[in-house]
Amino acid sequence: MIHARFRLWLPAGIWVTEVSQSFPDASLRLLAGVPMDGQTLELGETRGTNPRATTEAIRSHPDVNSLDVLHCDEERSLSKYETSDQTLFEFLGGSSLLPEFPLVVEDGVLSFAITASQADFDAFGDRLDASGLRYELLSVVHRDESDEGPLTDRQLECLTTAWQMGYFEVPREVTLAEVADALDVDTST
Repeated sequence: MIHARFRLWLPAGIWVTEVSQSFPDASLRLLAGVPMDGQTLELGETRGTNPRATTEAIRSHPDVNSLDVLHCDEERSLSKYETSDQTLFEFLGGSSLLPEFPLVVEDGVLSFAITASQADFDAFGDRLDASGLRYELLSVVHRDESDEGPLTDRQLECLTTAWQMGYFEVPREVTLAEVADALDVDTST
């Protein structure tokens, strides 16, 4: 399996490109989206110096059919909206990959991640190359499904014991010494 992060410069003419470039200090985060009957229902968050103005620009864009503000304060706005622009989902859907949310757009640049098989990753790369869009591959992590996790069995046992005993709760329910006693190890181990 491959996990990869990308940055993609969005084409002009897409509402999210236009709004994000009008508010270059804003971060537009798509938290969820579902294409349906020629439009897309989306849950989005705007962050920046003026989330109200950014949200109003989204609401007033001709490609946005409706927008309901769910929360808005000085730092962020959370909205549910419907848009007739399905460009993003058409592009990703054509590659048979599901987007991993959130998708983040800042100043016309989309940052996103995918998890795919080697074959799907290669096909997605070919699709990106053929699109003519500018993109940057930020990171690639390849992991064989036969690989064990990054922890040894003993490390996993120690973390599990600590978690089950409440060591990671706030406030802690046990001390490090109590976890060490349960594992029959010295606290410095």
